[in-house]
Amino acid sequence: MIRAVLLAASALFALAACGEASAPASGPAPIAKAGGVQSGCTSRAYPQIGGPISLTDHNGRRVTEADFKGQPTVIYFGFTYCPDVCPAALSTLGAAYRILPEDAVRPQTLLITVDPERDTPEALALYTGSQSFPPGLLGLTGTDAEIRAAADAFKADYARVDQPDSLAEYTMDHTGLIYVMDEDWSLKTFFTHEDTPTTISACLAELF
Repeated sequence: MIRAVLLAASALFALAACGEASAPASGPAPIAKAGGVQSGCTSRAYPQIGGPISLTDHNGRRVTEADFKGQPTVIYFGFTYCPDVCPAALSTLGAAYRILPEDAVRPQTLLITVDPERDTPEALALYTGSQSFPPGLLGLTGTDAEIRAAADAFKADYARVDQPDSLAEYTMDHTGLIYVMDEDWSLKTFFTHEDTPTTISACLAELF
């Protein structure tokens, strides 16, 4: 139920973010009002979203959610070959962090790839070094099963879309939400493509 609501709320960018998948089926979208920008970021916490992860970071180190407890963590599911939506989302986060008050907490930010076939730790290390992305951005990859388990824990979805006429050969459509976890790895809020650096920074400053 939560997954259906989230996908409906993000219908303009979820699962069509980086490819040519058809638009998600229409459905109820009460979360857009009840938990959207208008009603404030603190109304977007759902205990059903978020769970354990077991992945490999871009330094080759095995990590779980326990490694990130004790500090806020921001999570985005994407991939390095994503032409526009992923770099836009990560650049928006980077800009948001830069305008936070000096004494505000900067969360640890994680990019969990949905394309483990291409996104090796080495590829993620190179990609995450962009100066427009959040400082300290950490890329995470793993086996197909590990990535799927992490996505399922966050009620996120993704799918491969073959592009035989493209040099990339395929792309990945994926949920485009940005998840914010608290020090205990519980969801505090999430952001959508409608959020700006200003709304994100204001929300983070309010939460942490």
